[in-house]
Amino acid sequence: MKVLVINGSPKGEKSNTLHLTKAFLAGTGAQDVETLHVSRLNIDSCRGCFACWNKTPGKCVISDDMEMVLSQILAADLIVWSFPLYYFSIPGKLKTLIDRQLPLALPFMVENTDGSGSGSHPSRYDMSGKRYVLISTCGFYSAEKNYDAVERMFDHICGKDNYETIFCGQGELFRVPQLRNRTDAYLADVQQAGAEFMTGGIRPETRERLKTLLFPKEVFEEMADASWGVEKSAGEHRAPVDETLAFTRQMAALYRKESFDGKARVLEMHYTDRDKTYQILMERDGYKMLDDPKDFQQYTTRIETPFTVWLAISEGKTTGPQAMMEQKYRVDGDFSLMLKWDDFFGYAAPAAEKKPATAKTASDSKSNMLIFLLPWILFWTVTSFNEQWGVMTSIAFCALIPLLWLKFKSTIYERLTIACISGLSLSLLLGADQTILWPLSYLLFGLLWFVSGFQKIPLSAYYSMNDYNGEKALQNPLFMKTNRILSLGWGVLYLVISVWSFLLMRANAAGVALILNNVATILMGIFTVWYQKWYPAKVARGR
Repeated sequence: MKVLVINGSPKGEKSNTLHLTKAFLAGTGAQDVETLHVSRLNIDSCRGCFACWNKTPGKCVISDDMEMVLSQILAADLIVWSFPLYYFSIPGKLKTLIDRQLPLALPFMVENTDGSGSGSHPSRYDMSGKRYVLISTCGFYSAEKNYDAVERMFDHICGKDNYETIFCGQGELFRVPQLRNRTDAYLADVQQAGAEFMTGGIRPETRERLKTLLFPKEVFEEMADASWGVEKSAGEHRAPVDETLAFTRQMAALYRKESFDGKARVLEMHYTDRDKTYQILMERDGYKMLDDPKDFQQYTTRIETPFTVWLAISEGKTTGPQAMMEQKYRVDGDFSLMLKWDDFFGYAAPAAEKKPATAKTASDSKSNMLIFLLPWILFWTVTSFNEQWGVMTSIAFCALIPLLWLKFKSTIYERLTIACISGLSLSLLLGADQTILWPLSYLLFGLLWFVSGFQKIPLSAYYSMNDYNGEKALQNPLFMKTNRILSLGWGVLYLVISVWSFLLMRANAAGVALILNNVATILMGIFTVWYQKWYPAKVARGR
């Protein structure tokens, strides 16, 4: 299949619409694609001389790039018209190209039978096998009711209901790196539409997702108004605002009030390289932006950063945690805001965009630390009262673990646990000395933790990532370092426990060992909860 893309944007390769067009073509899987950038072509206006109808039939008397364009149109199986909406129609040079298509038509009058007009001219060539797609973005919050003129024109050009359309509002957002999470999600739907177009047509549910707003109307309009860098005031000309203020206003507009957790927050942004400070009041009913120090309130969280660093983070050139680890910015006050940043300023899919529920796959499930811990706990507790019941209980639970993996994601440490507990239980059943097996179990448990601290993913990270954006947390250097330290800490603790347990049990003080082990574990658990909050906050403060 030969595809011709006619890019009518004056921005050429930098066209916002072209992002959608490329995604659609990726979905089609087309290999033979030719793209014409109208802005680069030498195309004069039609003179209305009609020489192409009566003096030089099928050939325009103007010698320019239009001759090449017409040959490409005739050769294509699929023609994709890609353009932005300009003043409720198409860009001027694209209209000039359309006007110059006159040689493709015959001069004779025919009745238009599709209801698109009172009359028409028949095609000079057989165009019956061609397919057409219109892809366009506009600057309004929605494409709805803004493309009437465009659709009426292409009803005449392509035939009513003889072309597919993908019209998207908020088109300028496709050039904003900070919003890539949202725009990439939309582009994935456009790509899906391309795949469906090639196999019978775009499905209704995909069409509905394509109609879904990228951001709610009020959020988009606030971001759009702030992006111009001038004060919004009717009837007046105002001096441009500082770019740090415009940027912070756009960031504030992304605040999601539905994530309000009952705690009002005051986020203070201090751009150290510009000596500019602003506050965002994050409240139940929305946000307030403060740019006058006289109005400032006591901050709950203050971010001190060079503007260039925060801009690089927002554009995806680096990550917030990575920049924090490199001490490129610091955070003072309530660090919980940073942990919940994506909840407050991230993107949540609108209800209309959410995909239908499907069966869960392994990638959808989450790990559960209890699956890893319970076999060890059962072995230590039940066998301390009754060896036989302890062995049976431990082996039974190990046999149950693979069934739990149908619901929860498995980890390598659960597999190692099954091997260790099964081996220890069978050894105890065969008459092995409990005073040796118990310390050995602590030793094995400690080694699992300790050795994992030197692996790519430490043991605790497999489970704690569920509370920090899932597998994305594994790309967070601060998260990984925190878990590496904690895994090593738990490992050292149980290696020490294995030593004193061995000594105490050989001294017939198993009860003392059990009490010490439980107390040490509880204290380490309290330390872990505290350290998970303290260490990231310490790094954030630049210490």
